Amino acid sequence: MLLAIDVGNTQIVIGLYDGEQLLDHWRIATNDERTSDEHASLINDFLGFHGFSFDDDVLGLVISSGVPRITASLREMSERYFGFPPVIVEAGVKTGMPVLYENPREVGPDRIANAVGAFDLYGGPTVIVDFGTATTFEAVSAKGEYLGGAIVPGIEISLDALFGRAALLRRVELVEPRNVIGKTTVESVQSGAVYGFSALVDGLVQRFERELGECTVVATGGLGALIASLSTTIQHVEPWLTLHGLRLIYEKNAPAS
Repeated sequence: MLLAIDVGNTQIVIGLYDGEQLLDHWRIATNDERTSDEHASLINDFLGFHGFSFDDDVLGLVISSGVPRITASLREMSERYFGFPPVIVEAGVKTGMPVLYENPREVGPDRIANAVGAFDLYGGPTVIVDFGTATTFEAVSAKGEYLGGAIVPGIEISLDALFGRAALLRRVELVEPRNVIGKTTVESVQSGAVYGFSALVDGLVQRFERELGECTVVATGGLGALIASLSTTIQHVEPWLTLHGLRLIYEKNAPAS
């Protein structure tokens, strides 16, 4: 079995693979104060849902992380509880994808994993839109090169800023409202967030296509399905795209058995 772990600024997504099959997946809140033992306890509980354990079933671990303290914690967990070092998406790791950023070290590992996963599934040119803490756009060429992208504040943190500065506005559930023209404050906020971000996505994708030409557009991340249902440019929704990319990267770097 392979564990693929994507550490974001808000949530950690954990996937359990048996070969190419994703058996299960879990989300936990990102907390950089958790120790390696606490991470091990959580993951062991998840594995137990399927009757698996650390000792015999997990043969590999691959990590993308934008939170250095958690990277260190998971590295320690892997070495102590699994008995082997993890594959961490960082400088020096083989991805099979040339990175044409001016400074490749600046590209977040989750962005690379998304690009690798999308190119494997759909080829190129491809644009990936990941709805996470930030909404990120990645461009992959027809040759499978990571070209760069765009970064926008995420939907939820944008709303957090709005509610923090506007005393009369309160938090709302992120669902499609009855109308674009909201009849209540709640619907007005929902309209601005949901329709506004879908329009933002379509506008940026169209600009990407002026440089890339016609391309495949893939959405991932927690709110990907909601925005994709309202977007005119998103063609595919892959909720576990990052995990898929991590699995592919692991296969290129796994120690010989």
